[in-house]
Amino acid sequence: MKFLCLDCDQPMKLHSTEGPEEGSLSVTFRCPECGFRVAMLTNPFETQMVRSLGVKVGGRTVPAEPFETLRSTMAGARPDAFEGTGETGGSCPFAAALGGAEAAPPTAEPAAVTWEPAAAARLERIPGFIRPMAKRSIERFAAEHGHATVTERVMDEARAVFGM
Repeated sequence: MKFLCLDCDQPMKLHSTEGPEEGSLSVTFRCPECGFRVAMLTNPFETQMVRSLGVKVGGRTVPAEPFETLRSTMAGARPDAFEGTGETGGSCPFAAALGGAEAAPPTAEPAAVTWEPAAAARLERIPGFIRPMAKRSIERFAAEHGHATVTERVMDEARAVFGM
């Protein structure tokens, strides 16, 4: 991914990074042609997600080695990474490459909760790529806090807890 200056059509360069103080991170990019700057600010949840992916912010101090990412990923691969894959298996063969951590133990599904129509409509406004995760998180929050129905108030409480 790269940021382009709309006026100059030049790739933006990393200018500075700050944080993460109190969980927030800011990254500033600058156009080398016209000097235009743009900043990206993450909230604590986004900062945690970026860290969990192993992203390093701030640029490199040494040049990248050939196949550096591939080598580091393979060095920490699980020996059973490809077991259970293929036509009869049910796991992704690339799961071990996405962080090298052991698979998370299965968690109990939250107690079945119902959705008020207004809350369900609000859920539909969440971008499709994140909606399933958001729905599971909200339902888990509701069950853990004794709510049998997800209302807009429950969604607001969950949002506050999640830092969104």
